[in-house]
Amino acid sequence: MKTADVTAATSPAPHSLKLKPNAKPRVLAGHPWVFANEVENLLPPEHDGSVVECRDRQGRFLGTGIYNSKSQIVWRRLSRERIELDAAYLRAAIERAIARRASVGKRPDVRAETPCRRLVWSESDDLPGVVVDQFGGTLVLQVQTLAMEQRSTLISDSLDALLSPDEIIFRNDAPIRRLEGLPLEVRTRSGRPWEPRWVKVDGLDYWLDLQGGQKTGFYLDQRAQHGRVAAYCAGKRVLDAFCNQGAFALHAARAGASKVLGLDSAEDAVAAARRNATQNRLNAEFGVANVFDWFNAPGRAAEPLWDVIILDPPPFAKSKSALEGALRGYKEINLRAMQRLAPGGVLATYTCSHHMHDAELRGVLAEAATDAKRKVRVLEHCHQPADHPVLVTMPESEYLRGYILSVE
Repeated sequence: MKTADVTAATSPAPHSLKLKPNAKPRVLAGHPWVFANEVENLLPPEHDGSVVECRDRQGRFLGTGIYNSKSQIVWRRLSRERIELDAAYLRAAIERAIARRASVGKRPDVRAETPCRRLVWSESDDLPGVVVDQFGGTLVLQVQTLAMEQRSTLISDSLDALLSPDEIIFRNDAPIRRLEGLPLEVRTRSGRPWEPRWVKVDGLDYWLDLQGGQKTGFYLDQRAQHGRVAAYCAGKRVLDAFCNQGAFALHAARAGASKVLGLDSAEDAVAAARRNATQNRLNAEFGVANVFDWFNAPGRAAEPLWDVIILDPPPFAKSKSALEGALRGYKEINLRAMQRLAPGGVLATYTCSHHMHDAELRGVLAEAATDAKRKVRVLEHCHQPADHPVLVTMPESEYLRGYILSVE
């Protein structure tokens, strides 16, 4: 062992966390988080937001991370090396994130495309709690950890220097911020309001409200799936359940579907979907409905069957404790969809909860197929795109899963 390694293993820094002797934390297997109940002692609150080291029960150095005693996740690893969370680190991390996406999401069949992509994905890009989405000249920045909030000006300065955006919108209104003791707010870097406007994504125009819409304004994680599902829709009757702004429905209509119906319980989402269809001169209908109730409505069984059904619901399992109920919900909605598909129909079904793993989703689909008395085959296994990178040691970084199925 080198002299420096001996020092690192035997001489803890003044500000460091040490794991409990009897704890079996995931950080020892490469996970970037340490929870409050996994350390011997918490540091005083004045260290909240600072960079501290973490060591195992033998005192061996595990890495440098950000600390917050107010959070259940008290430590989030930045690096396995000793680093400073300064302007140089932030700029270098953002540069690496941009470089990873240099060739991601390009569509050779779409010209004059507005660059729309995820530029930074939290721990996957060495910036815990930082998410950046790009919509052409506008960047939408979410900051969800105290340490990064304290350095949010440095982050936006780096983004401005590297990309020269027209505007940076701070969408710091996610409830998860409260777990870090942070207030909720939405603002722009310039101080001027960002007016909603038409933005072209994969050849279609969407009316986006990036300052006031859901999440960062548009669900970029499903872009690849819109085109994949559309490949099955030419000449077909297509139902887009939980349609939000209508992306799946619009792509299906553009692909030549004979009928398209989109459903969502949010009136503003349905209004946006209708506006998008009109702008793109596409023949698609949209309605406000609770999808579960819609499938179960009296007389539904007498209606014509669908050739393609898309199920892209919001996360039913927002916590691990909610998973059991969520599994029942996923089974129910997939069962109803299978019952309303014509023989040989296609079901595109997704889950965006990181608490629901692939084995559980497969189990739900198998149970639904059994109850529906349908033979179901996998056509495609779906996953979040490469601009939402997954750390193999961090299951939480993987949240979007799905299947395109043939239902006979």
